[in-house]
Amino acid sequence: MFVCVHNAGRSQMAAGFLTALSDGRVEVRSSGSTPAETINPVAVEAMAEVGIDISDQRPKILTPEAVQASDVVITMGCGDACPFYPGVRYEDWQLTDPAGQGIETVRQVRDDIRGRVEALLADLLPATA
Repeated sequence: MFVCVHNAGRSQMAAGFLTALSDGRVEVRSSGSTPAETINPVAVEAMAEVGIDISDQRPKILTPEAVQASDVVITMGCGDACPFYPGVRYEDWQLTDPAGQGIETVRQVRDDIRGRVEALLADLLPATA
């Protein structure tokens, strides 16, 4: 589960990459503590550049039940706005907030997220010989 505060695009970009790169082998959720009605259009544009459509992605409201159903919870630098739930593997990815940023900055955030997702995927689905 990727958790953000609003729909600036971090959790949606991460979920989009993990879904695409795992070829459906990983169930991905995107949640938000206070999700907005629409996603950041600049994040949608940046992901479209790499062939991933996140235009219809909206995070679900963050609930304790959704957290407990997840193997890994990754917050997107939202600090105290995203609560910590003990007993679940937890990571916090400190990332620039793409809200209000231009395409160049959002591309940098996108590329940073892709690298982190690739490392997470390698950890979740180690290569078999």
